[in-house]
Amino acid sequence: MKVTEIMTTEVETCTTDTPIQAVAIQMLNLDVGSIPVVDTNGGGLVGIITDRDIVIRGIAAQFALDTPVGQIISSDLVTGTPDMDVEDAATLMSEHQIRRLPICEGNKLLGIVALGDIAVKDQTAENSSEAIENISKPAKPNG
Repeated sequence: MKVTEIMTTEVETCTTDTPIQAVAIQMLNLDVGSIPVVDTNGGGLVGIITDRDIVIRGIAAQFALDTPVGQIISSDLVTGTPDMDVEDAATLMSEHQIRRLPICEGNKLLGIVALGDIAVKDQTAENSSEAIENISKPAKPNG
């Protein structure tokens, strides 16, 4: 099964210039924990902002609520491709301990595959159970 068969295609985004508070409100209104971030110039995907990013990199670091999210997003973006199998997506998500995988063609966002999509829509339970187990492991401390 390909990721295009299970991904969400109508994905709300924000830009690198969107203020932290506006993205938090967008998450609240959409009832989601992450929003893909696109470049204000070309619209290409540059990152994902999560509720955790807002708290840890924004509020705890004492950034003002009107700070653009581009200042707090992670630069190590992990993406998948539309021709990717669901099993490969689950493996990639496990390796990087991420719960949502943007699916892109070049830097153009086509959709997102969430761990829940794999668990519900992919009938091979092995993919989701392995991904859940690996994603949920505590991160190894830097050292």
